[in-house]
Amino acid sequence: MSYDDVLKVALRRGIFFKTSEIYPNSPAGFWEYGPYGHTIKQKFIEALRKKLKLLNCVEIDGSIILPREVFEASSHLKSFVDPVVECTQCKQAVRANTIIEEKTGERIPEKDVDKINVLLEKLKLRCPRCGGKLSKAFLFNLMLKVDVGMKEHECYLRPETCQAIFLDFKRVFKAMRGKLPFAIFQVGKSFRNEISPRQSLVRMREFTQAEIEVFFNPKKEDELEFDWLKSFRLNLYVNGRSIETTPEMAVENGIISSKLVAFHLAFIHEFYESIGVPHENLRIRKLSEDEKAFYAKEAWDLEVLTSLGYLELVACNHRGDYDLGAHSKHSGIDLKVLDGGERVLPNVFELSIGVDRSILAILDLTYRKTKDRIFFSLSPKLAPIQVCVFPLVAKDGLPEKAQEVCKLLSDFEYVYEEKGSIGKRYYRYDEIGVPFAITIDYRSIKDDTITIRDRDTSQQVRINLNELREVLEKLLRGELKFEDVKGERVS
Repeated sequence: MSYDDVLKVALRRGIFFKTSEIYPNSPAGFWEYGPYGHTIKQKFIEALRKKLKLLNCVEIDGSIILPREVFEASSHLKSFVDPVVECTQCKQAVRANTIIEEKTGERIPEKDVDKINVLLEKLKLRCPRCGGKLSKAFLFNLMLKVDVGMKEHECYLRPETCQAIFLDFKRVFKAMRGKLPFAIFQVGKSFRNEISPRQSLVRMREFTQAEIEVFFNPKKEDELEFDWLKSFRLNLYVNGRSIETTPEMAVENGIISSKLVAFHLAFIHEFYESIGVPHENLRIRKLSEDEKAFYAKEAWDLEVLTSLGYLELVACNHRGDYDLGAHSKHSGIDLKVLDGGERVLPNVFELSIGVDRSILAILDLTYRKTKDRIFFSLSPKLAPIQVCVFPLVAKDGLPEKAQEVCKLLSDFEYVYEEKGSIGKRYYRYDEIGVPFAITIDYRSIKDDTITIRDRDTSQQVRINLNELREVLEKLLRGELKFEDVKGERVS
């Protein structure tokens, strides 16, 4: 299996596809979701929202466009840059660190232009498109500028969703009668003028982020209790070494700086497992000093092993008081809040989730191919449709009986189809990840039984129609395994 196999199915079934694809000169880095892909994406976000209730997290919906002053304070206009080289012949621009990493297999510090230029010369790298000579590396700002109004107030499309959270923190904290630690969540579009967008949903110019900013009193960073995650097994990767441990032991052994950080790393690790990502494919890698952002006191990436290698899905940063401090200084507004009678400028721990690349990773991990079919083994939590209802044939009263089943399942996400052979219908919906199919055959009319089919194994079991709702609910919630469904096995 390869990434290209996943992409072929995604394009053929309209899960996701290029923006403005009917125009040959459309810019790269923009992708759209069809009906099935949109539903998978929304279910991912809803699963996250549901999990965030455990953090007593509140959600906001901030502006996509923000004024220049915001990004001067945050240092984006100065520091939000990538190293670039340009071909002297075809003029193609390429991320300098990327072509070096592809050649050597080693991570290269993105901001160290001098080191990058030395390596470019040493490796004698040429343009990947035409083989031409490359320029020296230089830093390119990824911000997308927008002029607003007749007098052209200089603004920018947000490169991340978190700045609105920092700007709104004090108002939201007061309005919600907040108490530290206090978490604010936002999901929405962000924009980056990427030099060389690649691998569809991996590196985009317009993408969806979900960011959780946890505001806390730095004096109480180790007072957080996390009983429900205390024994969770974290897969950590530190200094090239894999470590499996619990959050509690990671703090005691000095691997993770505090209980608050350990809890939230375990939280996001457990979330991805809860939507079907295998434990063994996940790791949380500690970033080295030359990898982490300048504002980060401590930085981790949640990564997942895919056919593309390890892919970063979540940036987990201890941002200290940098953000509130910078906006406080530049705006002249005091952003301190009361905590136990003490005025505090909160520190921030951030979970920054790449939603689109998470969807691609999940499709990659769940792609299956056998000798006669292709399917995505999606968790029922993410499947675009929960169940199919099929009459065996479109005659002899079977469609009418199938419509009775549809009425019984009116509050489930189901699809009804009667055209084509039953085998082709199974495979068509297997391919987009629908976990179960209900078949109504001639026996159904006689004794009020139906068969329920499992996508992953193609096994079927016959049960009474009056048992269907209960069985299906338990299967979808993960409370019942298909092999444990009681009924008559159908060969």
